[in-house]
Amino acid sequence: MLNFNFKEILTASMILFAVIDIVGSIPIIIDLRKKVGHIQSEKASIVAAVLMIVFLFVGKEILNLIGIDVNSFAVAGAFIIFFLALEMILGIQLYKDDEPETAAVVPLAFPLIAGAGTMTSILSLRAEYHPENIVVAIVINIIFVYIVLKSSGKIEKVLGKQGINVVRKIFGVILLAIAVKLFATNIKGLFLS
Repeated sequence: MLNFNFKEILTASMILFAVIDIVGSIPIIIDLRKKVGHIQSEKASIVAAVLMIVFLFVGKEILNLIGIDVNSFAVAGAFIIFFLALEMILGIQLYKDDEPETAAVVPLAFPLIAGAGTMTSILSLRAEYHPENIVVAIVINIIFVYIVLKSSGKIEKVLGKQGINVVRKIFGVILLAIAVKLFATNIKGLFLS
């Protein structure tokens, strides 16, 4: 029996939207486009969606297989989200990647869209919401990601550099709050288990 719930879909969508932060990633996407020439929007979106949905259903089992409980993974993810938020708010770069050869699977689908922060958030959402609502939230976000990837040049012109910076900082603060909540919720679980 499917338990579709508009509130769960909306909340999960907003959390994933903040964590994926595709609007805040526009400067990175534009930089990638300059380096590699072409971004494979369709491939990146599909691969990211598949990664997220697979992790939603088998992520916990994969973690159990390697001996990591969900609370430990969530606490580690809270640190990752925390540092991503600091990057966005302070305008610094903590994570450095090798020069990409193509812009599709790496670094767009993973780790930019479906990175550790997204995977942690999906597992945390799984503990609170029905899986079908999370899948709908993932699909909504992937559609938005695809639109942004396809029209990143136009978005850059409309928002301008200042507009992108403002959006990035706003989502950085939201991410920081999510990281603190994730850490506080799951650190209790670590000590109680």
